[in-house]
Amino acid sequence: MGLILLEALAAGLVFILIIWWTMFSGRNKGELHDDDEPEAGRDANDRNPPPET
Repeated sequence: MGLILLEALAAGLVFILIIWWTMFSGRNKGELHDDDEPEAGRDANDRNPPPET
């Protein structure tokens, strides 16, 4: 019984390690920001006006 609990604990730790690795690896300064976001005080339609007909 103890061996089953130890194996379940090890599987849980591996699961947590995989989730932690995928969430935080490769990001030096946290979340990345989109460059496509409009600047403050500027309408998003100013950048891409509708095509003239």
